[in-house]
Amino acid sequence: MEVAHHYGVSVQTCVPADPQSKGGSENTVKIAKADLVPTDHNLRPEYGSFTELEDACERWMSDVNTQPHRSTQEPPVFRLAEEHERLHRVPSRAHTVVFGETRKVNWQSTVSVGGAVYSVPHQLVDQRVWVRNAGDELIVVATDGPGGPREVARHELTTPGRPSIHDQHYPPRPAGALERRPKARGEDERAFLAIGPAAEVWLRRGAAEGVVRLRRKMAEAVDLSKIHGSDTVNQALEACARASRFADGDLARILTHQQQTGGKLVPFPARGEGSSLQTSTRAWEGFGQ
Repeated sequence: MEVAHHYGVSVQTCVPADPQSKGGSENTVKIAKADLVPTDHNLRPEYGSFTELEDACERWMSDVNTQPHRSTQEPPVFRLAEEHERLHRVPSRAHTVVFGETRKVNWQSTVSVGGAVYSVPHQLVDQRVWVRNAGDELIVVATDGPGGPREVARHELTTPGRPSIHDQHYPPRPAGALERRPKARGEDERAFLAIGPAAEVWLRRGAAEGVVRLRRKMAEAVDLSKIHGSDTVNQALEACARASRFADGDLARILTHQQQTGGKLVPFPARGEGSSLQTSTRAWEGFGQ
């Protein structure tokens, strides 16, 4: 009403179901359709999103408000500057009603809007956020924090049963079981892993194959490294792991073979149907004849 008092006019509400009483509003819609909505006459391209439409509206208002008005013969921006001198400014911090509705972020770092699920940053778990629709997008705003209200997530609208999840809203995933590395829990384990990178490979493969008495064999490898050197034992551990030689004394035998061949190892045959140590059953072919 202050605007009406400033310009010396009165505000009259529209009569329901009476198009003639809302001619001014209809005219605004007509101008918007003619200049902003893509038609065969203005040859505007289709908008890719509601944000592009908002940008087009901003550019259109900048062009129109700088041109002289037919009634006042002054650009609207001049009248807006005059209004700022007489009317109070709009608060710099918007009222929370413009943020939409509140939602509580659950432990899965998501909110539900209209039955559809949307992700938000995991730092907001158990906090309340504001959600609202803006065209074909959902905007999530957090009001807590020193910087005031801020947008924390933006999604394209979806339907129930088709959640919209953004990976950047979640922390890095922990390493899986196959990516975990052994961690020493004592001096003996640290001494074994200090032999070289092959010690870790030997330990992982031995544990995967269910080798028993691993601690005793690790201690044996540490003792051998003090005698023959860490590099030599590391090479022998690599050969054991590659050939799946985890029996008692296998490491010492391979070290002896290395000394006899000058450090060169003969590759072990690969496992397969053509090379097996299983005793043949050929002797049983004539049984019962």
